Amino acid sequence: MAYEFTQQGKDLLEQVKAYMDEFIYPKVDEYHAEAERLGHSGFPAILDDMKKAARERGLWNLFIPHLNPGAPGTKLSNVDYAPISEELGKVGFASQALNCAAPDTGNMEILNMYGSDRVKKDWLDPLLEGEIRSAFSMTEPAVASSDATNIGLRIERDGDEYVLNGTKWFSSGAMRENCRVLVVMGKTDPSASRHLQQSMIVVPKDTPGISIGRQPHVFGFDHGGGHPEIHYENVRVPAENLLGEPGSGFAISQARLGPGRIHHCMRSIGVAERALELMVKRSLERETFGTSVAQKGIIQDWIAEARINIDMHREYVLRTAHLMDTVGNKSAAAEISGIKVAVPRMALKIIDDAIQVFGAAGVTQFAPLAEMYASMRTLRIADGPDEVHKMTIARREILKYDGTFRINPTVGSRKKESGDEVPVMRP
Repeated sequence: MAYEFTQQGKDLLEQVKAYMDEFIYPKVDEYHAEAERLGHSGFPAILDDMKKAARERGLWNLFIPHLNPGAPGTKLSNVDYAPISEELGKVGFASQALNCAAPDTGNMEILNMYGSDRVKKDWLDPLLEGEIRSAFSMTEPAVASSDATNIGLRIERDGDEYVLNGTKWFSSGAMRENCRVLVVMGKTDPSASRHLQQSMIVVPKDTPGISIGRQPHVFGFDHGGGHPEIHYENVRVPAENLLGEPGSGFAISQARLGPGRIHHCMRSIGVAERALELMVKRSLERETFGTSVAQKGIIQDWIAEARINIDMHREYVLRTAHLMDTVGNKSAAAEISGIKVAVPRMALKIIDDAIQVFGAAGVTQFAPLAEMYASMRTLRIADGPDEVHKMTIARREILKYDGTFRINPTVGSRKKESGDEVPVMRP
């Protein structure tokens, strides 16, 4: 499939590489030391300097178009953005420095598409300026959230307000001091058809009735901003904070997750590249049984397989990006699901091999590999587990031969509902 990078994309990629060399790579140790001292609530002051330098160079909000006159940001195609996002993925916090970090990217896109003028002024504008951070509050501890129709948090209309009651968790980043707003998904009408029960609403984090519960770690890591459990007890917000129409939450979630998934995969290619680099350098430094580790046949096999797999998966991501640019996210759904399964799995294998080359140091905090592994392993669940994405792909294939096929045969004869093209997994 033919695709090519624009000159603008090529120029920006070179600028991002130069920016990384000057402002990111030399500051990695300083950033992590400060982040460890602050814990999950704060963020290193050095990040402000990085943001300022990025804005001065026009490397800001690269994932989203101009939303109002003078707004910072340059719209790129998905194809052009892919190698830029890959570069940012090589260092975990680099995306923050360019205001291109999840979950803010997805939240900004849906606030732009579905938010009221007041919501855009109060929350979208400061997010675009990098003044605040946000969290996405969808996953629940009591249900299998891989099926978004399972969620139980209630959003009930009361005059000019909506009232929220329920519990979420893995609202990643919500513990950050500068996280000021939550995008919450819940049920507004449990009696509606299952893809029209849910809505999304914008909730300021300091709204009365919000409290923090458990704060899970991921494989022992306390990621910046955390993944806390959040309790919503009679939380009241203005009715105009609802995104889109009542019952449109499921459709909005699919609109949000498509671009988010490919961004994750773009960054994951960068993670795999960094792991390969670390593996090769370590193999050249270490010596066993009279020769360098790099001279062992099995290590050369790992290195060769890593290069082959990174290059193959990069092409898969670029093909998917091209489809999103040319035929749209919905038509590229199977490919988006495909890369979401394949790329994290590929990166995990390379990281695992790199850990073997590092030896005991590879599983400690003194090398970045253990945390890279934890993040990649989590990505096989985040934004939809592998199994659900495989259901999407399998259903598309089966429908080529049986146009009446349904994932759940118990509802196969019902009238097709909005969102039916996306399969769900029941507990």
